[in-house]
Amino acid sequence: MKKQIVFFDMDNVLVDFPSALELPEVKSLMPQYTLSDGTTHFDDIPGIFSHMKPMEGAVEAVKTIAQKYKVYILSTAPWHNPSAWSDKLEWVKRHFDSEEEGGVFYKRLILSHHKDLCYREDAYLIDDRPTKNGADRFGDNLLHFHKENGRFKTWNEVVEYLMNE
Repeated sequence: MKKQIVFFDMDNVLVDFPSALELPEVKSLMPQYTLSDGTTHFDDIPGIFSHMKPMEGAVEAVKTIAQKYKVYILSTAPWHNPSAWSDKLEWVKRHFDSEEEGGVFYKRLILSHHKDLCYREDAYLIDDRPTKNGADRFGDNLLHFHKENGRFKTWNEVVEYLMNE
């Protein structure tokens, strides 16, 4: 079956999560979100998602892919960080001109802890975590994007693959 839809994860796919960790206003809050065993919950820092930069090449790649496919964002937001939900929407509006009808992601943002509920045979999911939040349900339709250990390490590789499908 020919694929018609591409779902994009946000964190570490469209969004460079570590880019926010360098900001003074975020650094000052990091100790509060580091547990005694060393585990971190930086994604629970209020407002952190509003500070992130796009991944290199992501904005241009999405616009190219949108010429051939229907595109949606399918992302998870931390349960214990209510601002993350609205921050993600504002981030999309800011970086993809999705404030108005006709914007590439206008009313195409899906936030869910169960990505498998969006599985379709005619859809791809681009995600950096292939076994989390139902991403594994996409099977061969999952494009594992990760700069170190993913099948796709750059946005150029993703664009080349999808535009030649």
